[in-house]
Amino acid sequence: MKRRVVVTGIGLVTPLGTEVETVWKNLLAGKSGVDYITRFDASRFPTKIAAEVKNWDLSDVGLDPKDWIGHGLHTQFAMGAGIKAVKDSGIQDTPIDPLRFGVYTGSGEGQQNFDKFTYMMAKCLKDDGTVDMKAFVEAGVAILDPVEEMEQEPNMPSAHLAAHFGAEGPNANCLTACAASLQAVGEAVDMIRRDEADIMLAGGTHSMIHPFGVSGFNLLTALSTNNEHPQQASRPFENNRDGFVLGEGSGMLVLEEYERAKARGAKIYGELIGYGTTCDAYRITDIHPDGRGAIAALNMAFKDAGIEPKMIDYINAHGTSTHINDQVETIAIKAVFGEDAYKVPMSSTKSMIGHLIAAAGATELIYCLLAMRDSIVPPTINYEEPDPLLDLDYVPNVAREVKCDYILSNNFGFGGQDVSMIAKKV
Repeated sequence: MKRRVVVTGIGLVTPLGTEVETVWKNLLAGKSGVDYITRFDASRFPTKIAAEVKNWDLSDVGLDPKDWIGHGLHTQFAMGAGIKAVKDSGIQDTPIDPLRFGVYTGSGEGQQNFDKFTYMMAKCLKDDGTVDMKAFVEAGVAILDPVEEMEQEPNMPSAHLAAHFGAEGPNANCLTACAASLQAVGEAVDMIRRDEADIMLAGGTHSMIHPFGVSGFNLLTALSTNNEHPQQASRPFENNRDGFVLGEGSGMLVLEEYERAKARGAKIYGELIGYGTTCDAYRITDIHPDGRGAIAALNMAFKDAGIEPKMIDYINAHGTSTHINDQVETIAIKAVFGEDAYKVPMSSTKSMIGHLIAAAGATELIYCLLAMRDSIVPPTINYEEPDPLLDLDYVPNVAREVKCDYILSNNFGFGGQDVSMIAKKV
């Protein structure tokens, strides 16, 4: 029999707040964290808006921000959310075998220094239009800080979290685009099930609100350009959607073997019972138009959970606000749920908090657990004109009381990465 895994601690650093209850209250109220970009001058970019984490630093969790200068935002966000999650769990109030305590993150890369890169490019461009790579390297060696460069790596948040908590067990990071942090949670669940660990700190962290990130997504025509109305720009499943809005932040969860958590009298947010992950193997950026990867991940999660789709009370959709994603996700839900697809409420919290890329899945799983706790589900805001091709219940604009015993969270990423997670009330 596989071991049971429950969530005993949660922590958030998001554009809608950095305390769990504050974020939850804002989501239920339908508030938006989207505004004009302040991290850099975006005035000449097609997209000038994003959902930024504002007025926050690591002093919030008792760390000296000066000690973290040169560390990427991905690490800083992860440390903030991780410390909050561990404190919330109470695991440090009882003895922990450090070899049975691990970390698994779905972390994106840090923020590259755009000014230094452009300086290096200027140094290597010759008058005839060719590039002198020797000059490029020499300029980089002269101005780049080796520690800052190392700190941009996606594995650094998990390393710093392990060092901070003395977690000497499994340590890993995956970067499967927008599916990364939900996949990290799923893989961490399996580690506990297989008796490789008793406790895992799992989740995600990312920020792509920088010139490289915004320009890259603009070139892919994936971002909303509704700059005149920032807070109305993210509109999942709605007929006038024109792309997603970048967000940033971190969500971390403490996962614990059920008997251990019960023995110490831990508060339990829910049990993670079903995990499915697949790849469309279709295109680098597109998901398969028939939703074959998403359908397979959903079926895998239900098989793992041992329940039928009709038992799900709420779905937190990937719901990015792009035409293809919202259409394919709707197709996948209909294929797996059949007629029951029209009975289950499904909302996208990205309408309020933006798309946190690698950190999206873990934060959204936390919202699912809170919905289960409080029997209320957050809305999809900015839903004004229905898309005639999308006809499910997207919980438009207003939160709704729903008894949630079983929840489903979906995340589908670039490259056709698909992850679905099912949790139940304990």
